[in-house]
Amino acid sequence: MLHIVETPIRSACTDLLDRMHELRARVFHDRLQWNVSVQDGKEIDAFDAADPLYLLSVNEETGRLEGSVRLLPTTGPNMLRDVFSVLLPTGTTVESPIIWESSRFCIEPDMAHMGEGRIHKVTTELLSGLVEVGLLAGLSHIVSVYDARMSRIFKASDCKAEVIGMPTKIGRVLTYAGLFEISEAVRDRIASKGGITTPVLSPTGVKGLLAA
Repeated sequence: MLHIVETPIRSACTDLLDRMHELRARVFHDRLQWNVSVQDGKEIDAFDAADPLYLLSVNEETGRLEGSVRLLPTTGPNMLRDVFSVLLPTGTTVESPIIWESSRFCIEPDMAHMGEGRIHKVTTELLSGLVEVGLLAGLSHIVSVYDARMSRIFKASDCKAEVIGMPTKIGRVLTYAGLFEISEAVRDRIASKGGITTPVLSPTGVKGLLAA
């Protein structure tokens, strides 16, 4: 089940958000060795202060946080515009109220006990959740900056991207900017690939999103 956390309820979700930032530190700093700032075991960047929406995958049986992803409108601060604009062709911008950016997609790295099936399930759950949020919010696309590792994950999950510009090596990794279509057909395709047969967003989160 995916929990939606937005600014109005952040104060009620501090423990869950702390675990998310700790997860991001383990994934992006410890495992992938990205050049990110970690303080007190938590990875937090400037875009966490830009009124994001978080999707958090929580195991319903154990209560354990198993994955997360962040969404930001492209009409405000976002990573593609403010950090990775080199990926865009000259003169190109991605800014629209119906295009949001996803970033900081991560899965708990200490999941050997869960098996490949569960890892794949969490991945497709998050991807399906992104599309479900997009449908509820009236989006046409989600844009994302991602590396070759995530490109392989997207392909394995039948999550197709329209690459913008030319992939560019940033640091040690080949980096892409891609647009992902939001539609019921896309949601159904990803869900089918992951064996998901019901909506993945928590009913409470859906109500909050519809009321926004």
